[in-house]
Amino acid sequence: MNRVFSHPHRLFQVSHECAHITFTAAYVTIPTQSRVVIAGAGVVANSVAYHLVQSGWNDITVVEQRKIGSGTSHFGSGTLGLFKPISHRNVIWYSINLYKKLQNMGYDVDLKQCGSLNLAQTKDRLIALKRRVAYNIPTGLHCELLSRTDIQKIHPYIKVDDLEGAAWVPDDAVINPKAICDTLALLAQKGGAKYIENTTVKKVLTNNDVVYAVEMDKGIIHCEYFVNCAGMWARELGLQCSPNVRIPAYPAEHFYATTGVLDENMQESLPIIRDYDNHMYAREYNRGLMVGWFEREAKPAFEKGMVPKDWKNYVKQDRNHFRPLWESAINRFPILEGCPEPELVNSPDNFTPDGRWILGEAPEVKNYFVACGMNGNSLKGAGGIGKAVAEWIIEGQPRQDLLPFILQRFLNVHNSRHYLKQRIKEVVGRHYSILYPFQCEYKYARELRCSPLYSVLQTRGAVFGIKMAYERALYFDTTYEKGHRQLQMPQGTFFKPKFFDFVKEEYLACIEGVGIIDMSSFSKIEIKSPGNEVVQYLQKICSNDIDIPVGTIVHTGMQNIRGGYENDCMLVRQSPNSYFMVSPTSQQTRVYEWMRRNLPNHTRVVLNDVTSMYTVLNVVGPKSIQLLTELSNSDFKMTPFSYMKVNVGYASDVMVMSFTHTGEPGYCLYIPSEYALHVYYKLMTVGRDYGVRDVGVITQRYMRLERFIPFWAEELNSFTTPFEAGNDWSVKLDKKENFIGKEALLKQSNSGVRKRLVFFHFNDIDPDVDIWPWGGEPLYRNNEFVGTVTSAGYGFGANKLICLGFITRPAKVENRIVTRDYILAKDASYEVDIAGHRFSATPYLHAPTSASGHHEKKEYRPTPIKYKSDISH
Repeated sequence: MNRVFSHPHRLFQVSHECAHITFTAAYVTIPTQSRVVIAGAGVVANSVAYHLVQSGWNDITVVEQRKIGSGTSHFGSGTLGLFKPISHRNVIWYSINLYKKLQNMGYDVDLKQCGSLNLAQTKDRLIALKRRVAYNIPTGLHCELLSRTDIQKIHPYIKVDDLEGAAWVPDDAVINPKAICDTLALLAQKGGAKYIENTTVKKVLTNNDVVYAVEMDKGIIHCEYFVNCAGMWARELGLQCSPNVRIPAYPAEHFYATTGVLDENMQESLPIIRDYDNHMYAREYNRGLMVGWFEREAKPAFEKGMVPKDWKNYVKQDRNHFRPLWESAINRFPILEGCPEPELVNSPDNFTPDGRWILGEAPEVKNYFVACGMNGNSLKGAGGIGKAVAEWIIEGQPRQDLLPFILQRFLNVHNSRHYLKQRIKEVVGRHYSILYPFQCEYKYARELRCSPLYSVLQTRGAVFGIKMAYERALYFDTTYEKGHRQLQMPQGTFFKPKFFDFVKEEYLACIEGVGIIDMSSFSKIEIKSPGNEVVQYLQKICSNDIDIPVGTIVHTGMQNIRGGYENDCMLVRQSPNSYFMVSPTSQQTRVYEWMRRNLPNHTRVVLNDVTSMYTVLNVVGPKSIQLLTELSNSDFKMTPFSYMKVNVGYASDVMVMSFTHTGEPGYCLYIPSEYALHVYYKLMTVGRDYGVRDVGVITQRYMRLERFIPFWAEELNSFTTPFEAGNDWSVKLDKKENFIGKEALLKQSNSGVRKRLVFFHFNDIDPDVDIWPWGGEPLYRNNEFVGTVTSAGYGFGANKLICLGFITRPAKVENRIVTRDYILAKDASYEVDIAGHRFSATPYLHAPTSASGHHEKKEYRPTPIKYKSDISH
């Protein structure tokens, strides 16, 4: 039966028997008004439009510069893989279920759930697969490890004698990319969306940084919302807005080849092969193979920079480049040995600086949404991404945790074309590389944001990593000799890291003498007003009471209406009407924009990002008070959580705060950057008598973990509340001001929490022999899955591996409230699955007493200076 859907802008003829969708051009009238305008008509754009009309929003216009799917949506492997971190997997899972639904409705999208074999050629790769299997199984994905014999049975065409094993994921699938792209466009139009082809979006028009219209080469459409789904053209389109919207994504050349028929008896149900160690994937395709690559070092596409509309005429078919790739394929698939010259396709795709999708509302312009940066497979996430973005537009906030993908994780520096062309060369290959936790730093596009101390720390053996493009000393190699090549992170491992002994020495300096940590990357914002407006504003957005005496400090969260964290920060009251805020490094863009958007209309409150104006040194340890007293004429016996300006050495106006980010006694020095070198040299010179030492952020991380201090983006996010994270003390429900999230927190305070952050000591791991926990491992209570490890490291005080993780009750239990008695019940036995082996762990609700003499704290607060006659720890 043929069904014809008529629409004034397009005519679709659909045959459900053969799933043939014919687009017949009709006269198009461009509307002058539309609630939502979407740029691009690829699979992601069509998914956004489809989900909007499914939610009842039918006043939607999709503008495409050529034809539907004329970007790269009609190209690509058509593979759908679920064997991912959970944040990615949930989005992809929805996509597969949506595509199944469409097929069941009669649209022949050629979906086949053939499963996938994820190969391990090395022992480390096998460990990486075991870790993935361990956290995927209890969260709902069926997967298992297979031997060489089992692999050969499932896929007879591959060579297995060099393999250590493989992970089998039966729910993985393949699909026809063109069919899905066109079907979603068809259904979006059927629901009322208008498609305008051969029309270019020239500019997005704004008023007071809010979208109000879209200018095209054929007219202007006034709108409430704009969605940039322009794929390879998204970044350039983002710059055609005032203010500019930064969208750091750039196309890289991306190759696959098809063979034609290799074996008339080849089964369509052959599983997808992901040969990670050869950076290659393969699937059955018309009784032959489609083979593609995520190369170790890729080439940026379109070297001149601008992406042409007729991009197919500009991509290169470089046979010399292709030959070694094809040889690696022949090695894995001997059947290719006699294959005639395959058809090579260069289908460039957008890659992002960290290899993750870019989603959500732009920080610069309200109601400007972005969904791009699909990193080599737009089809995989398109269904779930379309749903997530549509929900965000309709409800004003996402329904699920999208923190890893939000656009606000970037700065202007990430949007530089030169930066992107360098970075994406390695981003492509990282998709199939073993990314050892905290040990895989980027090679290209480095040394962009540096502390004034960078060059000095480099000569002192610093091994640097990056956060928000900022170079941070991870640890110091004390064997380094000045003048030698700059140190790099050594080869990664899942076992005891190679930097362990250096970190241990740094820890000892912090608890016995003085450690100096450069923490300049932290976000810093001044918040001021001429009158009392700033206090009223901060009381509204902060869950703690910020009306504190001048010269004191408060630790507070900023919550959303669900009670979840939008920010975790320190506020220093510098004067009656001015505050200085310190937030996590990765929050620089995100929190500034969140605070800006929550400013009252016509306010006199001013926000000023001063991150680059100050060099921040944590002076940590029991002897820090003597050291700073010797360097200054000021009295450093400050009261807890206090602040003052002092001279250090000859430098003036150094802000000193009586807390550290480690949990140890000490101070934070906020130094005007022109004085940074002077203050640092004075600290290191005078500090020799106090056992001073350079310390990196890995040591700081381990010390925070041992003091049970939750981390932003690991424990704290927009779906976690202070009560769930054990930060009850930072919430003042009884303050007279009504703050954002108060209602949700009041409700949770009365009813109890359904998850709770718990600290664990590992009991039976040998850190010199066993695989370490690194985060993401499943937690079991009495053999039932109850949560996931969020952060892990080494507790030097207890001389044990430690971790943090959220505990919930099993879904089958009627009462889901997690109580202290439930967590600490005498009959509760906890285990953590690390790469398929379960290790016993002991739970704590507060940081336990350690072997180094730490005292158990009832609640965490950044540790103030303790006043004892000998300043001992």
